[in-house]
Amino acid sequence: MTTSRDFTGKVVLITGSTSGIGAVTAVEFARLGAHVVVTGRRKDRVSAVAQQCAEASPTGAKALEVVADVTNDDDCRRLVSDTIKTFKKLDILVNNAGRGSVSRIWDGDILDKYELIMNTNLRSVVRLTNLCVEHLEKTKGNIVNVSSVSAFKPRKPIYPMSKAALDMFTKCVALELGPKGIRANVINPGPVKSEFVEIYRNVTKAKSDELYEEIVKRCPIGRVGEPLDVSKAVLYLSSDEASFVTGCNFVVDGGAQYV
Repeated sequence: MTTSRDFTGKVVLITGSTSGIGAVTAVEFARLGAHVVVTGRRKDRVSAVAQQCAEASPTGAKALEVVADVTNDDDCRRLVSDTIKTFKKLDILVNNAGRGSVSRIWDGDILDKYELIMNTNLRSVVRLTNLCVEHLEKTKGNIVNVSSVSAFKPRKPIYPMSKAALDMFTKCVALELGPKGIRANVINPGPVKSEFVEIYRNVTKAKSDELYEEIVKRCPIGRVGEPLDVSKAVLYLSSDEASFVTGCNFVVDGGAQYV
């Protein structure tokens, strides 16, 4: 990827960085000179993405590998502590970890689904932001949260609720943290080709591919997104090019929200 952006020496923590948007974003930051913290629940995937980061890095810099579950408070504390111990600072926090589930208000397990999704999509972001503020204030860093265009549309309730709440949380912390020199923005991706649909809808890859083919028909731009499309938005909002941008919803959806 060609860009004038330079993240040399910057320390970037990306949650959910073992697949999809998070993994591609980690590699792109590494390619542009950043020190990257790769984290997820599976050690094999954490190591695989860390290796990709090292291969992409201009200096062969090794990413920090942290196996952690962001819904666990102790893991969140260890994740931030290991980052600071290793790199002595934090410049950019990308809250990308997310979870979806098809839920209906009459489901008997609706509250179990509510807790699972909210703990991942919202509570973890609140906790990690809380833990990282003191470090981001020192570097005049910034936060990028990954939401969804689902935040704008009423659908089966829990997932859109979590993303709408994440959008508002981002705007609130942008207001609160601006005087500390910290920017906060949220990205709202539309349909992006990754494992997410397989997990969200609990379907096979073949069925997921069929669903994407149907989605393409409703995308004005004529294709679904790729993780790199969203990664480019993360890089922009994290860069000095966006130094006057905070509290915004950055929509990356190929126009899908309008159909």
